Amino acid sequence: MNSKFKRILVTAALPYANGVIHLGHLAGAYLPADIYARYQRLKKRDIVFICGSDEHGVAITVTAEKEKITPKAVVDRYHALNKTAFENFGMSFDNYSRTSLPLHYEVTQEFFRELHRRKILREKEEKQLYCEKDKMFLADRYVEGTCPNCKYTQARGDQCENCGTWLNQVELIDPKCKICGAMPIVKATSHWYFPLGEFQTRLQSYIAERSKRDGWKENVLRYCESWFKEGLQDRAVTRDLSWGVPVPVAGYEKKVIYVWFDAVLGYISSTKEWAARQGNPAAWKNYWQQEDTKYVAFIGKDNVVFHCIVFPAMLMGWNDGGKEQYVLPENVPANEFLNFEGQKFSKSRGWGIDLQDFLRFFPADPLRYTLAFNLPESRDSDFYLKDFQARANNELADILGNFVNRTVAFTEKNFGGKVPKLGALEKIDKEMIAFLKETPAKIGDFYERYKFRDGVVESMNLARAANKYFNDSEPWKTSKSNPDQCATTLHICLQIVRSLAVVFQPVTPAISERMWKTLNITTALQEESWDSAGTLKLTESHILNKPEILVTKIEDKQIEDVIQALSDAPAPQKLQQTTEIKPMIALDDFKKIDLRLARVIAAEKVPKSEKLLRLQVEIGSEKRQIVAGIAQHYQPEQLVGKLIVVVANLQSAKLMGQESQGMLLAANDDNGKLSVVTILDDLPTGSIVR
Repeated sequence: MNSKFKRILVTAALPYANGVIHLGHLAGAYLPADIYARYQRLKKRDIVFICGSDEHGVAITVTAEKEKITPKAVVDRYHALNKTAFENFGMSFDNYSRTSLPLHYEVTQEFFRELHRRKILREKEEKQLYCEKDKMFLADRYVEGTCPNCKYTQARGDQCENCGTWLNQVELIDPKCKICGAMPIVKATSHWYFPLGEFQTRLQSYIAERSKRDGWKENVLRYCESWFKEGLQDRAVTRDLSWGVPVPVAGYEKKVIYVWFDAVLGYISSTKEWAARQGNPAAWKNYWQQEDTKYVAFIGKDNVVFHCIVFPAMLMGWNDGGKEQYVLPENVPANEFLNFEGQKFSKSRGWGIDLQDFLRFFPADPLRYTLAFNLPESRDSDFYLKDFQARANNELADILGNFVNRTVAFTEKNFGGKVPKLGALEKIDKEMIAFLKETPAKIGDFYERYKFRDGVVESMNLARAANKYFNDSEPWKTSKSNPDQCATTLHICLQIVRSLAVVFQPVTPAISERMWKTLNITTALQEESWDSAGTLKLTESHILNKPEILVTKIEDKQIEDVIQALSDAPAPQKLQQTTEIKPMIALDDFKKIDLRLARVIAAEKVPKSEKLLRLQVEIGSEKRQIVAGIAQHYQPEQLVGKLIVVVANLQSAKLMGQESQGMLLAANDDNGKLSVVTILDDLPTGSIVR
């Protein structure tokens, strides 16, 4: 960590209290944050780890109306469920708060008042849909209509889920009130806006500077660049709802503060709650208002705009007033999405598995380990139940668990359950000790750079090396032929068990605690130092506890039980082939087509065309322009960075006056839905597709 920082503030995106946590959420923001926080604690750094429930917004009121209960009842239910699920998963939050608390209302209204007092907020009159039957302005999720862009008939008032286009609700064709089904009228209303565009230049400089200093992810930078390219616009800070933080301005008593504004301030109010619980109410300022604090915000990619652009702009606006200065995120290591069994998690389609349900079948640590191995750090990744079983059995049980068990059991049998003496070192012993010494720093370097998958691989590599050392040393032979050498081997192996307990603690804390208990170490594991994992700390004749099974294998029947439990929520229906397959061609004909991998490095709409996008792609060392008729299905920023398949030897053609030097591959169903063929593995561009 940069020496300028004396403490670390870690936040994980506030989960929305309108549903339960699923595995995709864990891989997106929560597990990486927990690994990072646990590692930093072992490094003996001053750190606080903050989260809580996001409890306002239209989705919650819609749920409440469907269930005929209050919004408070909805958030109370899901806050309790998610808090318990997080605890069972092993999340180590220092504070898990709620945005419905009076303390949070105070923080949010204070921010609003300050920005309003200094005339940063702007009042605007706007046109909005109003239901005369329900006598209310319709927030975005209370209205549905036809998208003016792709003609999708179930577009929401803020965005079309089919084509991704951001919408103004008055642009909808044939809008309907989702409460009563009536057609609303257009009516004038007034709201306060935050002038986000006025902060664009400062935000670009801020991101460039922090990225250079702390190495921001390319996917995060590309997403921000796409927003900057479009130009930041004013954002409404208030809305016509009854559920939320009341607007503290005269004349706006019946309006609330928009959830995007209040949710991010939940990090501050949660830290204040934590400080009060510590008996030092002012302690929160050390983490939010000291420039030597490193603030790291863990989120999923769908939250990038709020944490890289909106929240920093809000903090800049506050800081301009000369009051206490808030720190801005040093890094926002957002992950991509995790798929389940090859399909996207989907609440509406009932596809996926919730954390609380998963933990009914399996312990948390094998899930943490498998998710850590499959974190979508730079691109979407997949979680498969069979892969989960294989990693739990073949790696946690057969590599890590087997090494610990055989080491302790052999010591119990041959040395009375005591750490044997370290004698003269052979070459094999010196090499193992050297490997052990360098491993914690190597893992730590990955964690400092938010490369958690690589850190977990290195952790398991230590267990692999330990097993090889045990086998190559052959203590079952030396116990008879050279007892001193056997003692040295087992001494080193027990030291490695201790080291493994430390380096695996951020990933599999419960397994590490069992290892610690087996070693009979009285000092709490969390009080140990990360750097001590590279040293030989166990003393000769230290008494061990009896060996026990460290990791229980997962049986096929357990996987079958989960599959059976999911049977009520079948996988999204596969596309049925209804169009005729074209006549057969010879293999030689197919060989004439040169399919290559290409990376989209830039994308924009073709002027005066509703259907065409102009893509700049990299194919090996060559740069090309491809024009594709996919503008009604993709926004340009959705494609930048994607690895796609193109026909590289297609003759150039002109579309709307634009030269196209190739063709990309895409699939579409009978309803006209289109999906560009993308590659998940990070292969070099120019690779041949066969």
